[in-house]
Amino acid sequence: MPDITVLLVDDHALVRRGFRRMLEDEPGILIVGESSDGHEAVEAALALRPQVIVMDFALPSMNGAVATRRILESQPGTGILILSMHAEPSYVRTCLDAGARGYLLKNAMDLELVSAVRRIAAGEQVLDPRLGHIANAEMPKLSTRELEVLQLIVHGKSNKDIAVLLNLSANTIAVHRANIMQALGIHNTAELVVYAIRTGLVSIA
Repeated sequence: MPDITVLLVDDHALVRRGFRRMLEDEPGILIVGESSDGHEAVEAALALRPQVIVMDFALPSMNGAVATRRILESQPGTGILILSMHAEPSYVRTCLDAGARGYLLKNAMDLELVSAVRRIAAGEQVLDPRLGHIANAEMPKLSTRELEVLQLIVHGKSNKDIAVLLNLSANTIAVHRANIMQALGIHNTAELVVYAIRTGLVSIA
């Protein structure tokens, strides 16, 4: 059987090193690369085409859920396993809705990473058993672009700033902002920022 190729994504080098050791000690698993943030992960996934991506949720610049969507847009067959410190239903649901095949709690002393990677590679869904029925929680659906806009709103960017960063018109950003607020039932930016952070829709790193 060919090796299962894996990309590791975490903003802490020591964490990546620990995961690399856990996985490389196992036969049939090959680490093909590492990334330290969401944008790097999207680029590395395209260049390396790993079968499985083990990715932290709270990444700088682009959280794991948004990175998952971006990766799966071009490589829908990739198995993505999210590792997170957060057990809240909204975080889990956001990642699964983005297309992740698995969600494990990062702080588990008995993290079954090797087994999870093998199961993800085989096409199975892997959910931390302590999360119970959390994955069934309903979350508002936002598009990948709306999540990108929301991320920048949380970081204090104006419509004009966001338009420049995303190479769109300010009017288009205003429409995205209005659609986001309507979808979430929120009517001002301050409430939007609090909600987005509390529910894990964006990363504040």
